[in-house]
Amino acid sequence: MTDFNTPRRALLGAAGALLAAPALAQAQAAGAVPFSTGTDRPKLAAPPFATDCHFHIYDDKFPPAPGGLPAPNASPADYRKLQARIGTTRGVVVQPSLYGTDNRPTLEGMAELGPNFRAVAVVIDTVTDAELQRLHAAGVRGIRFNLVQSGTTTPAMLEPLSRRIAPMGWHVQLHMLGDQIAEAGDMLQRLPSRVVFDHRGRLPQPAGVNHPAFAVMRRMLDKGNTWVKISGAYMESPGGPPDYPESTAVAKAFVAANPERMVWGSDWPHPTEKPDNKPNDAVLFDLLSSWVPDVAKRNRVLVDNPAELYDFPRA
Repeated sequence: MTDFNTPRRALLGAAGALLAAPALAQAQAAGAVPFSTGTDRPKLAAPPFATDCHFHIYDDKFPPAPGGLPAPNASPADYRKLQARIGTTRGVVVQPSLYGTDNRPTLEGMAELGPNFRAVAVVIDTVTDAELQRLHAAGVRGIRFNLVQSGTTTPAMLEPLSRRIAPMGWHVQLHMLGDQIAEAGDMLQRLPSRVVFDHRGRLPQPAGVNHPAFAVMRRMLDKGNTWVKISGAYMESPGGPPDYPESTAVAKAFVAANPERMVWGSDWPHPTEKPDNKPNDAVLFDLLSSWVPDVAKRNRVLVDNPAELYDFPRA
């Protein structure tokens, strides 16, 4: 299966290089957020109950799944620094592929962060109903399929698990490349549960919104049970910071199509990005001023839509 840039696990395994990078060490000494460039705050003020719908916790006390490499710790305390910098108050911890179905890093991280957090877990088709109920009670509201890389979950598991979680109000979160979405379009459109696409569907450039996957996602958005994360601006955007023009064009198109089905995520600690190329999270958050210029719609993206999708109390 085609992967992006450098394999995710290999990047995560660069713990020594990351911790040894002089620039990063200097930034951390100056009070920056770990795994994030810069110390500036966003120009955009986050509204009350603003929600980061996609970040990860890494803890080296838990062993990687077979084939995985140890990752640098990205702790709840580290994430609190990001919250303080960008102004979010709610969040969703997404189980990283590194740990397979061992959801303990995510569940413990969510518990430490407190009641303003939810989680997305990774399970396979042999998961018991009792385990799903246990995860629900802990704060899990969805299950993730990372199909960009071969690993724990497979496309064959999607429909059976979607049927099982639909009555719980959960969603399947899909990390797929645009070509994969287009190829699986018929199957994706018949999934009975809610569906969430990671990182704007990873639409390849230069096709962007003219790629067949965009049409698949648009049809699913129109049905009302699908959400898109306008996140990961650095993916499929060769134009780069600060404007990330290719990602901006795609994000704006999705927002125009259905702002009530958009959510935002930081993707901290940015595991797809090399240790010496972590993005500036203030710049990423400020992109929302361009992507969703209408204040009421932007508040929907940051507050109301996440409340519906992840079962947060209404503000």
